[in-house]
Amino acid sequence: MKTRFSPLVKVKKNIMQKSEQFLQKANTNLNSATTALEQSYNSLKDVEPPKSGTMSEMLASRTLLNSQRELIKHNREWVGFATNQVNQAKQQLKLDMIEHEKFQYLELQEIKQELQKRKAKEAKELDEIALMTYNGKNR
Repeated sequence: MKTRFSPLVKVKKNIMQKSEQFLQKANTNLNSATTALEQSYNSLKDVEPPKSGTMSEMLASRTLLNSQRELIKHNREWVGFATNQVNQAKQQLKLDMIEHEKFQYLELQEIKQELQKRKAKEAKELDEIALMTYNGKNR
């Protein structure tokens, strides 16, 4: 049954679904960031500083360690950003779900009122038919 709230419910449902999709993408991004951070830590463990050799080898090893540390720093920032996005997406989804539920409730209430009006009208018509039938038999 269509009500004046039906289009709004449909719009709110679409908005809610978009928020759900954004949350899924944010979770995927967070998982990717976490995986990248773990891999960068593992790569740092794999880098072995030279125990002997030329100065250029020592400098190259130090440069490699510094670049790996920078990569870890970048991945930490990425994890922080992704976590923040997930939290914001959850909050937005919660708000969108509340809005959708509000309009669904209003639509349901309007449908109930319409059904009550129809029942009352039908009962009145049945009473009139019964009264006309009763009067027709008693004549």
